Amino acid sequence: MGDTTVSSLEGRQATPRPVAEGKAGNALLRRMRTPRHPRLWFEVLLIAVSYWTYSLIRNAVPEQRHEALRNADWIWRVEHDLGLAVEASVNRAVNSVGWLIVAMNYYYATLHFVVTLSVLVWLYRCHPGRYAAARLALFATTVVALVGYYLYPLAPPRLMTGSTFVDTVMLHQTWGSMASGDLKHMSNQYAAMPSMHIGWSLWCGLTVFALARAPWARVLGVLYPVATLVVIVATANHFWLDAVGGLLCVLFGFLVARLWYGALPYALPQRVPETRGAPVLRMKT
Repeated sequence: MGDTTVSSLEGRQATPRPVAEGKAGNALLRRMRTPRHPRLWFEVLLIAVSYWTYSLIRNAVPEQRHEALRNADWIWRVEHDLGLAVEASVNRAVNSVGWLIVAMNYYYATLHFVVTLSVLVWLYRCHPGRYAAARLALFATTVVALVGYYLYPLAPPRLMTGSTFVDTVMLHQTWGSMASGDLKHMSNQYAAMPSMHIGWSLWCGLTVFALARAPWARVLGVLYPVATLVVIVATANHFWLDAVGGLLCVLFGFLVARLWYGALPYALPQRVPETRGAPVLRMKT
């Protein structure tokens, strides 16, 4: 009978533990979903690792050349049926102006990374309260794009067989492009859908337009994704339907941020109190 009493007491004492653990878990979840002042070392490390991982996974997707070319032919037929197959005309027209197409090649090869990183730095410095949510939208956009690369390999117009597209990258030997020279063997050439040049430029443009105070900066926020669309078409690196895929990825990214933080990044406070250490979670007894 004594043993029974002890067991009963132990059972009653053990009962509150899952409740306390549950409260601690809820508190941790709330803390993770509450905007905080970003830490520089963590953000630099996170961005570096994330970009490296993105490049690794994107380039590890099997280069299914035949399927990618077949998909490109299908998209080209669809655009013809819609009466919107303008890429070849734009490509040849811009290629006739040497300095312009070379500038666009370098734009395509560099600005998608430079501008995106610059907007992240600006957010970190001027809008720390919105930084984490905006960064989450960007990361979610990129992750869903990787799924698209895996499920739908697509050749860019410049690599289509028997087409009238001009491969401006190879013709003008753009230095530093991942699609020219020996570097083309380090990059998956058949990951054109969705276009992350459009995805990232839309993220940058929307962020700058929503948060910048200077009118000229807001105008640049609108013009940047528009200019990027012209560039990806003129250089024959993407169909315009690839841009639609990039747009859908951005919408998904902002939806994820909205669900996680309860508001779009732009609706969150501009600044949050800077904390020196993580708060201690105390369980009530």
